[in-house]
Amino acid sequence: MSATVLYMSISLDGFVAGPNEGPGSGLGDGGERLHDWLMTGGSADDEGVPWVSPVWYAPVEYREFFWVSSPDARHSRNIATRPQVSIVVFDSTAPVGAGQAVYVSAAEELEGADLERGVGVYSRASVAGGLSEWRLEDVRAPAPYRLYRATTTDHWVLDPDDHPDHR
Repeated sequence: MSATVLYMSISLDGFVAGPNEGPGSGLGDGGERLHDWLMTGGSADDEGVPWVSPVWYAPVEYREFFWVSSPDARHSRNIATRPQVSIVVFDSTAPVGAGQAVYVSAAEELEGADLERGVGVYSRASVAGGLSEWRLEDVRAPAPYRLYRATTTDHWVLDPDDHPDHR
């Protein structure tokens, strides 16, 4: 019997392709965008052990960053006990030495009016990217996901000509 090995990328919100995927269109409509601009969040557990996770996100004026994740994911559990995070947003398609990035601090799981506004922001970005719409019931218990927001408290832009380098 032969073995089959599959390598795939999956966004933390569960997408491996855009809509209309199939033979000849493996990533579907707009699915390649899942792998361009990425946000990676760094968190730590209550003992300070670090963890980083890439997530698909929806920005608002690059002051707020929204993402959806399982509350059982390691980074979500970390945020529940220690809400301070560090984030870097970067273009994964940039050639070596030509990349730009934005570094950000802060995060929280959303509730109430903030949750309603955040779902609207996240859903509009998802639909604009050719992905599915999100509703409040998609991010409230017993649904498997929650909506998170990082509101910028500090930020830096990668600038190789700036000294000292703030990465």
